[in-house]
Amino acid sequence: MVLDGLGKLVDGRLDTGDLARLDTDGFVHLAGRAKDLIIRGGHNIDPVVIEDVLLAHPHVTGAGAVGCPDPHAGEVPVAYVTLVPEVVAYVTLVPEVEVSEDELCQWAAEHVPEPAAAPKSVTVLAALPVTDVGKPCKLALRADATRRAVAEALAGHGHDTHVDAAIEDGSVLLSLTPGTGDREAVSAVLDQYALRWTWSRPTPGPVMS
Repeated sequence: MVLDGLGKLVDGRLDTGDLARLDTDGFVHLAGRAKDLIIRGGHNIDPVVIEDVLLAHPHVTGAGAVGCPDPHAGEVPVAYVTLVPEVVAYVTLVPEVEVSEDELCQWAAEHVPEPAAAPKSVTVLAALPVTDVGKPCKLALRADATRRAVAEALAGHGHDTHVDAAIEDGSVLLSLTPGTGDREAVSAVLDQYALRWTWSRPTPGPVMS
């Protein structure tokens, strides 16, 4: 049998996109996917180190860390978690008691192995997104993180533009609904990011960046 590398052969080796380490006994241990790496100012961050720290918190049942676009660092890590049901109910009733998103963010900052891996934010979800076969869907988290970052940036510049995010061809595509702000000013804010985006209908002609 001959393995077809489909263009993924590098120096005779098959580039699978997996991250792995080889132990002293010669066993290969898979550690994640290269495309999931968070690159903060040229510094590679494995999202697993952030996820493992958050999963060590007694109230956290699930965690996912992704890169969020940043105009200065390229991207910064953000995290999403699920909590034990009792804590979710309690936090909903009394947000200032028990565990909060800010406290989880501080927990992660204090326990990650390096300052660069400290997440900029931690968001609590009812459930983490998964694919049709039940695998964690990091792209859905990245889309949400991108939408939140861009919406916050636009609001910070006084724009009331509505931002939606969708997954298209394996990447995040933003759709902007114009508010009362100047389109050129909105475009100037978006130009700080390496993003795909378009104006939503019924505005004339898509503007892509």
